Amino acid sequence: MEADPATLPWKSVYKLMIGSILPRPIGWISTVDAAGQANLAPFSFFNAVAARPPTVVFCPTVREFDAGPKDTLRNVRTTGEFVVNIVTEALAEAMNLASTEFPPEVDEFRAAGLTPALSAVVAPPRVAESPIHFECRVHQIVDLGAEPGAAALVLGRIVHLHVDPSVLAGDDKINLEALRPIGRLSGSGYCRVTDVFQLPRPKSQLGG
Repeated sequence: MEADPATLPWKSVYKLMIGSILPRPIGWISTVDAAGQANLAPFSFFNAVAARPPTVVFCPTVREFDAGPKDTLRNVRTTGEFVVNIVTEALAEAMNLASTEFPPEVDEFRAAGLTPALSAVVAPPRVAESPIHFECRVHQIVDLGAEPGAAALVLGRIVHLHVDPSVLAGDDKINLEALRPIGRLSGSGYCRVTDVFQLPRPKSQLGG
């Protein structure tokens, strides 16, 4: 297959991308609106960006049915804050429920049977059942388009982090077997992190 993506339907490009760029980590993003109404939604267009300053990114797409912004994007534009909650195998069903397109007045925490926990320095609550949370403040929002299929790039700086001792290995490493995170595939597919192999990185040929 050889194609200029501009000549294909955007949904076809989307399917080719999400079927190839995988597994993708899931950013389970909690936010609040100006009135304090909580919102919770998962995003698989999500990743770590840098550690100094610690920065993450997620990309809410423009809704297809009305070409409007997702509640999460409206909230981060309004408040400038969000929390990343890490999704584990045990939380897969609740995460899936929270992905439902609810009206803005619906609290996804309640709909998914989850417990909101106070954050340390930002207004949005954390998912108490998740073992790792990154409290973030928006660094920059880059709009990539306004049509369905487009997205906004939300860069956030981590201003506080929570790690449950049950998933810690030493002072600063995560025990993968204890965390049991899941990744996003295409369609309805998800994956577990159960088949791991080690591949030591070659030594640098630069510097002293």
